Amino acid sequence: MKILSMKLLQMLLLVGCTQALAADLKVGIVNTERILRESSSAVQAEKNIEKEFSGRNEKIKKVATQVNDLQIFMEKERLTLSNAKKRDKERELANLNVNLQRMQRSFSEDLNLRKNEEMSIVLEHANKAIQELAEKEKYDLILQEAVYHNPKIDITEKVLKYMNDVK
Repeated sequence: MKILSMKLLQMLLLVGCTQALAADLKVGIVNTERILRESSSAVQAEKNIEKEFSGRNEKIKKVATQVNDLQIFMEKERLTLSNAKKRDKERELANLNVNLQRMQRSFSEDLNLRKNEEMSIVLEHANKAIQELAEKEKYDLILQEAVYHNPKIDITEKVLKYMNDVK
């Protein structure tokens, strides 16, 4: 009986201690996706990337228009074209298609690479802001991912404001 009461006393003390520790714990959560979407540095990075790749995008659109125009021409004129002319146009269309696919693939790879570079810079800036905010407001724990969180502990808005103010 004495052992049972001792175990019960230990459990009560353990529960009491963990509740006391949890009462003083200051926790926050940050929505990283929102930071990457809404922060001024992320918006500026997106604009810079768009400007940087707009020329290449226009070239791709021109080649796509050429492919489309050539396909329409061949459909309209297929009965009147000679076999040699038809083969030349088919070869030209195939070359344009290969060139278009190569340009699109290269564009996509380069765009993704640049976006990843810029977003890593934004994340680094966000992590610094989170660290400084945590120290300033004396947070014990800040999480960037959670399956569920109470909206009361979401500090994303504070982090966005801090990032925009500090830069």
